Amino acid sequence: MKITFLGAAKTVTGSCYKVDTSDLSFLVDCGQFQGVNEEQNNTPEFEFDPKKIDFMLLTHAHIDHSGRIPLLTKNGFTGKIFCTRPTSDLCSLLLKDSAHIHEEDAIWDNKKRQRAGLPLIEPLYSIDDAYVALQYFYPVNYDKKIEINDNISVRFNEAGHLLGSSFIEIWIKEDNETKKIVFSGDLGSSGNALLNPLKPLSNSDYLVIESTYGNRIHENIDLRMKQLINAIDKTIEKGGTIIIPSFAIGRTQEVIYELKEYYIKNYGIKKFLEIPIYIDSPLAINSTKVFKENHIYLKESISKKYDQGQDPLSFKNIRYLESIKASSKLNHSSEPKVIISASGMCDAGRIQHHLKHYLWKPTTTVIFIGYQGIGTLGREILNGFDNVEILDETIKVNAQIYSISGFSGHADKNMLLDWTNHIEDLKKIIIVHGESDSQNELKNELEKQKNVDIIIPKLFDEVIL
Repeated sequence: MKITFLGAAKTVTGSCYKVDTSDLSFLVDCGQFQGVNEEQNNTPEFEFDPKKIDFMLLTHAHIDHSGRIPLLTKNGFTGKIFCTRPTSDLCSLLLKDSAHIHEEDAIWDNKKRQRAGLPLIEPLYSIDDAYVALQYFYPVNYDKKIEINDNISVRFNEAGHLLGSSFIEIWIKEDNETKKIVFSGDLGSSGNALLNPLKPLSNSDYLVIESTYGNRIHENIDLRMKQLINAIDKTIEKGGTIIIPSFAIGRTQEVIYELKEYYIKNYGIKKFLEIPIYIDSPLAINSTKVFKENHIYLKESISKKYDQGQDPLSFKNIRYLESIKASSKLNHSSEPKVIISASGMCDAGRIQHHLKHYLWKPTTTVIFIGYQGIGTLGREILNGFDNVEILDETIKVNAQIYSISGFSGHADKNMLLDWTNHIEDLKKIIIVHGESDSQNELKNELEKQKNVDIIIPKLFDEVIL
């Protein structure tokens, strides 16, 4: 058995791993690279022949894990894409949205290329390509062992990171001997208000584990709402605007739920209803519907509310904006308000227009509640840049900037160590999906608790198991 690391190797984005056994080849994830330092890896062709890939396993729907699937099928892949039902439903939204962005980016670039006398370019893939790709999705249930053939079986398990997210157990038989390998995907934080917690894993021969926050502890998870509310209240009191860049799928729904619960519990419904909260993302709106349709995958207490006819992701002063016109009006409004908009790393979407209009105002507060990749606009703002480039314009950063790590959808160092510590029979641990500092610290800590070989592969490295 051989694993080739085609993404998320010494970086966080572009998750893609090719596994070759004695009789089959398959992929685990096929994600898009994000951030200006990584996007050049989104090439029109792969380092392998997609026609020769027999099937694919998808851990969850986030674009850095699923975003190149339409390119995969465009280049000849015709196998099944195994994933959970919520992952399939969310990908139906995300991949079409991603394709739209690629098409719009190509139109924008081609205008400049035409003026410069340069050849025109094609989008990485089109919306039609996304529709084709979705035909190959094959939803499966959690906790059910699936026989791919006589030599390979898999099982999807709750990862607690996103609706439908999974870590995947894979049993592979070669030379009359069966070995088990586990791909963690992205593992969730224990503080998620909507999702069931990460399921324990008892044993495996090999583990491929993410390390996004392998060198950080999520401080004050229990205080995260108090920190968020304090920042909102201070800004509202001075008549300002709060902008929360948020991933449309997962983080936005969690924040909506927690805002509602916290305000009702601590402030009373009357004061809460005085603050307009705008959800400015068609993708967030549609994905919230997917949460409702797949509520049986949420925590039992949340699912029961849906069964009883309640909607835990809706309340009087929340306003979902679909049209560009309605979104644009926010940028010319002087009312105190909260704007929750995608993308979470500020590198595309309506959030850029809001930042362009509000980032230079001292009365504005920007609150980051998720990971900001290297090279993204969000990372530049978070790192304290005095000026940033937004939509071909230089913008002065005068807003108050907050980062609340307690909302992270990723397990922190202690959570990763605790989960791994309970896995018996390990022969090798492979650390992926992290920046160098995170990976190295996690490796050092794992070496203290596990007497096994631990490696950190580079992009395109091959590892024989």
